[in-house]
Amino acid sequence: MAAPAPGAGAASGGAGCSGGSCSGAGAGLVFSYLELSELRSCALVCKHWYRCLHGDENSEVWRSLCARSLAEEALRTDILCNLPSYKAKIRAFQHAFSTNDCSRNVYIKKNGFTLHRNPIAQSTDGARTKIGFSEGRHAWEVWWEGPLGTVAVIGIATKRAPMQCQGYVALLGSDDQSWGWNLVDNNLLHNGEVNGSFPQCNNAPKYQIGERIRVILDMEDKTLAFERGYEFLGVAFRGLPKVCLYPAVSAVYGNTEVTLVYLGKPLDG
Repeated sequence: MAAPAPGAGAASGGAGCSGGSCSGAGAGLVFSYLELSELRSCALVCKHWYRCLHGDENSEVWRSLCARSLAEEALRTDILCNLPSYKAKIRAFQHAFSTNDCSRNVYIKKNGFTLHRNPIAQSTDGARTKIGFSEGRHAWEVWWEGPLGTVAVIGIATKRAPMQCQGYVALLGSDDQSWGWNLVDNNLLHNGEVNGSFPQCNNAPKYQIGERIRVILDMEDKTLAFERGYEFLGVAFRGLPKVCLYPAVSAVYGNTEVTLVYLGKPLDG
């Protein structure tokens, strides 16, 4: 059954509303104890509840949910420093690395956003996020917090792309199910081939450990682009297929760590 539009409950005298309105303070107190799935259902009850939940992304409701859902390390360090609200932090956690969709040689740290690769010889290991995209425009940040090794790739992958293989290779971009940028040699990779260097400029600077790279996926234009700091590096891939694509990384260096944070819709300009 299709979900009712916000306000449908109010129009039919739905629960939680009296005379088409409800107590914002009372509702807010109740909302602050609910989980995300329950809040989504509440937002459909009436327009007032929808505005109560979505009007202020730093409300007590989202602050309380953040405190319950996110690890203390994620909230007290600078991992989420580029997210402007508690609601944005919750959204980022929903889009973080999946503990069930990664190589057996990596694990997701307690902060919920950082991948740690175990020191396994002759293996390349990757991870996908919990949620992929088949429409819209999306941005996320990725950065290495340890040595890159011989191969360190960021990009996107379908659900069919492998997340582990033997040897030290550019796993993302090794087949037609993934697209990647190797930060070590600045090569773009897809379908097992090098698609040129990136960014396309003379003497392109090498990636520095800790440097945040912003990835921009545009499913309307079917492109993947990158930014470094506030500099737009250009479009890396065009003609992406209209399938569900997941943010992904692959790494080879033992004990290295990679953090990925979903930002939401990219800001133009």
